[in-house]
Amino acid sequence: MKFSCSNLNVLLFLGLGGLVVLSDIHILCGADPTDGFTYVPLTEANYVIQKPYDIPVEQRYSYVNGTHKFWVYADDKAHNPGSLTQPRTELRVTGLDYSSGVWQFEGHAFVPNGTSGHTIVQIHGAAHGNTTILLRIFEGNMRYYSSDIVATNLYDKWFRLNLIHNVDEGHLMVFIDGELKFQIHDQGPGDLYFKCGVYAAPRNISYYMESRWRDIRLYKM
Repeated sequence: MKFSCSNLNVLLFLGLGGLVVLSDIHILCGADPTDGFTYVPLTEANYVIQKPYDIPVEQRYSYVNGTHKFWVYADDKAHNPGSLTQPRTELRVTGLDYSSGVWQFEGHAFVPNGTSGHTIVQIHGAAHGNTTILLRIFEGNMRYYSSDIVATNLYDKWFRLNLIHNVDEGHLMVFIDGELKFQIHDQGPGDLYFKCGVYAAPRNISYYMESRWRDIRLYKM
């Protein structure tokens, strides 16, 4: 389900002037997505880089001047021998897996023009399937998996992404540059963790895929 601050109705008027506040919307327009959350410090020990198993990490990942750069090619190997998954170079947040509460991933992302068909951020784990959410870039637009449009025209610019997961209520929200763009039910509880970088989709992908990230942070409520 897609939202923007310009068309979000926070109050519903019922009957003769009565009103009800939508309890499901706990982030109001004009507020920062991190308001009310507690910052969770990250160190290098929380970062595990997953990359094609047969090449050195520096051939698919770099970290320079605060920017993480991830890239893969469509014919790269999986991250483990014998795996049938698509190529990836991803930062897996480790040591902070969660199964309850409200958690938030924040980062500034950049996707260059001409690279398409890849997940740039995900929540791994779910009661149904392997993932709670995948946010993919296709032709400059962000999609929920390969279906609903989340945001458009994201090529060649830095954008701030906030992904909030309320496990107890089974609720996901996606913010781009501080604006609520998308929300949906999750896939059920599980052993959950955040990942960002590049993970090729099963089809409709460019030969070369890339994303860059900086200012990666976690929060919880």
